[in-house]
Amino acid sequence: MKRGPLFDPVPVELVSFSALVEGTNVTLKWETASETNNRGFEIERAVFSRPSSVGRWEKIGFVEGKGTTTLKSSYTFNDDVGGAWCYAYRLVQQDYDGVVKTSNTIEVEITNIPFEFSLEQNFPNPFNPTTKIRYRIPFIQTHSSASVQNVLLKIYDLLGNEVATLVNENKAPGVYEIEFNGSKLTSGVYFYRLQAGKFNAVKKLVLMK
Repeated sequence: MKRGPLFDPVPVELVSFSALVEGTNVTLKWETASETNNRGFEIERAVFSRPSSVGRWEKIGFVEGKGTTTLKSSYTFNDDVGGAWCYAYRLVQQDYDGVVKTSNTIEVEITNIPFEFSLEQNFPNPFNPTTKIRYRIPFIQTHSSASVQNVLLKIYDLLGNEVATLVNENKAPGVYEIEFNGSKLTSGVYFYRLQAGKFNAVKKLVLMK
């Protein structure tokens, strides 16, 4: 949990502003003690590349305020950044009359996300009838966010005939593991192939009944 500086006391008295990181999901939480003429909060994010300064800010969402109230109010906003990097966040509080006030930033760091493609050897190998295949989809920065990759993972026999499709969908950056069941196949040598973006890799697996 990381905390940042607060707004000025008026017209919105912000008493807390924090970020909680779970995987690639960042949950922003903030709380106001009171609000006056508050239209809401614009949420902005920028890539933070140490030790240089914060990059270009972009609006990623808006949360409506409570208008005018003397009661405590709580807010949350979820942002799935998709990959490993350092990110900075700030709130831009907007009044109904057009006046805006910007908070200082809070920073979060997303770690444990691959930075290169890889296809690992299945385990166990030889196998009967199940084995696990692990692969990695890296973080690829596009401006200020990470893009998903279309991933194809297929099994082929020695003649090049496709015998199973294990994955055919978009995947966010991360480490994935999938189980292959070869109970309907005959014993022998097979190949599994991973295609994702420009990445292409093939490995051999042996079914031994």
